[in-house]
Amino acid sequence: MSSPAKRFGFVRTAVCSPELRVADVRFNAERIHEALLRAEAHGTDLVVFPELCLTGYSCGDLLYQPLLLDAAKSALVELAERTASLDTAFVLGLPMSFDGKNFNCAAFVTRGQIKGIVPKTFLPGTQEFYEERWFSSALDTKRDSVLLGWRDVPFGTDLIFRPETMPDCAIAIELCEDVWAVAPPSADAALNGATVLVNLSASNEVIGKYDYRKMLVQSHSARCLAAYCYAAAGAGESSTDLVFSGHSLIAENGRLLAETKRFSFSSEMVLGDIDVERLSAERRKNSTFGLSAARRPARFINFDFEDFTRPDADALAQEYAEHPEGALTHHGVNAATSLLRPLSQMPFVPRDSTRRSRDCEEIFAIQTTGLAKRLRHTNTKNVVIGVSGGLDSTLALLVCVKAFDMLGLARTGIISITMPGFGTTTRTRGNAEKLAEFLGTTLRIISINDAVRQHFRDIGHDENTHDITYENAQARERTQILMDVANQVNGLVIGTGDLSELALGWCTYNADQMSMYGVNASIPKTLVRYLVEWCADHEFSGEGFSGNEAAVLHDICATPVSPELLPLQAGAVQAQETEKTIGPYELHDFFLYYFLRYQFAPRKIMFLAKHAFRGKYDDKTLQTWLQTFFRRFFTQQFKRSVMPDGPKVGTVALSPRGDWRMPSDASAALWLAECDAIGQEIGQEIGH
Repeated sequence: MSSPAKRFGFVRTAVCSPELRVADVRFNAERIHEALLRAEAHGTDLVVFPELCLTGYSCGDLLYQPLLLDAAKSALVELAERTASLDTAFVLGLPMSFDGKNFNCAAFVTRGQIKGIVPKTFLPGTQEFYEERWFSSALDTKRDSVLLGWRDVPFGTDLIFRPETMPDCAIAIELCEDVWAVAPPSADAALNGATVLVNLSASNEVIGKYDYRKMLVQSHSARCLAAYCYAAAGAGESSTDLVFSGHSLIAENGRLLAETKRFSFSSEMVLGDIDVERLSAERRKNSTFGLSAARRPARFINFDFEDFTRPDADALAQEYAEHPEGALTHHGVNAATSLLRPLSQMPFVPRDSTRRSRDCEEIFAIQTTGLAKRLRHTNTKNVVIGVSGGLDSTLALLVCVKAFDMLGLARTGIISITMPGFGTTTRTRGNAEKLAEFLGTTLRIISINDAVRQHFRDIGHDENTHDITYENAQARERTQILMDVANQVNGLVIGTGDLSELALGWCTYNADQMSMYGVNASIPKTLVRYLVEWCADHEFSGEGFSGNEAAVLHDICATPVSPELLPLQAGAVQAQETEKTIGPYELHDFFLYYFLRYQFAPRKIMFLAKHAFRGKYDDKTLQTWLQTFFRRFFTQQFKRSVMPDGPKVGTVALSPRGDWRMPSDASAALWLAECDAIGQEIGQEIGH
């Protein structure tokens, strides 16, 4: 892996199920060595092999044989010597004998040195498993070191391996059954600082175990706020009574990064780039993790993670770049260009259509329930909402309709007001009016033109000067109308602004920034369109609907985002498009996600954006809008400090009472200076 990725906290990890022959130690060691050479060419930092992979897990009573045990120990020492020139560290499994007892062990090896041996704690002895017949538990020894090749090597379940150059990376090891236990050793390791948990396994296949294993690995990684690398024995194990599939996985904080092909007799390897900085950021924010205490201390074993660029890694990155994002290449690598982890351009929007639909259903239910609770609490039978024919106000209107239906209130209590102004197009006005009528709400059409012109005369503003005063006067006039009508009907004004607008401050203070309940306050702009589409296809179509509702909703989804505050051009066309002014929302939502969710600095966000948007935006464009994001985010905090109530729906939110507390006068100097430095580096690269 090229050094920049490692500089941003990425550890390239592989889990490998090597080709294997039961009890043929030399053959197995050769396959492991070949896999290590391949991993090195892939720029891998750490490779995890299965349980007892030097001998085979299914040796049975051959595990009593000193010949087999000695061969495995010799093979370990030889592999360490043969890989001394490699940058790749690795963990493999073998049986070891000390003090008249056998132990099922994992060895951590890097740069020719065996840095530590970890014995298995929980030995399965039920149904098809008989490990207690051959091995003793780690609980049965008081040893803290063993002699290997005339050298004392640390021994125990309390070992954590930590590279000196990557403080956020700390590696702990457990073996197979350990993770299935009620209190896995890795839980203690995580509380002692381990961010990368590895498991050497020999889990056989039975019906349903594949799904359960995947769920177990993902959920344990989430519980420990860690990465979990699970390497499983493959089909080369004995099939006398069991079949092993080689199902190996890499998960990070509940998210599956990669998994191998199952039931293969050849070596299978899969790679993933683990973001240890991201894991550390999660832990810093999690008070429960901070309050938890490990049951015993850990011993930290330091080693070197050399930061060299492998010559073959660049060629491999080019190969990955030729495949679509998320496509599988050889060895089942899930690649997004040269960064080997799923990386979406829209992190708020699930790629999988089934999950996206499920999330939309959940979000819409949270929004509607939040509003329904507010209506019940205030005993309000009427709400007032400004509908523009745009996405945000449309979603807010749909939430109102659903909340009224939930409470058994007449939809006529929803006062939908369209307020055409100087820049209103026929398309948006028509969609707003048709939708309000199709949904059975009370439609009112109130033009703001005369009122705004009078206001311009009152304050002495030239109507032909299309500045910020010209635009904001319209926004504030619309809010005044909504508030006053709400007084007329004893109702609440429902806010329509979304999370992205609040982050950028793309809302007029004491205008669309203000309401009595903001149902979209934590919905990012990139997700709003999908929510409206989902509503069109699931909530407002089918039996009981004319079909007109869905047709209008789909047309609204196809309308460019615009505040429509500038006069129309020839042909009644609105040329004012928000994204041409402040930048693409897909970029700002990307920046927002990684800044708020993981507290990443501009350099790392830029690094991720370059990989996610490669081929779509050049570096200069990304840097320009990144700088815009940080400038606006800091200067517009005063609007968020007084934002109305609204329901949180995801992990990123900006409520000053909940997720985000920042002084309105905090300086952006540090962040903008880093953006400037990025810009200067890009300029130098272009100059060369």
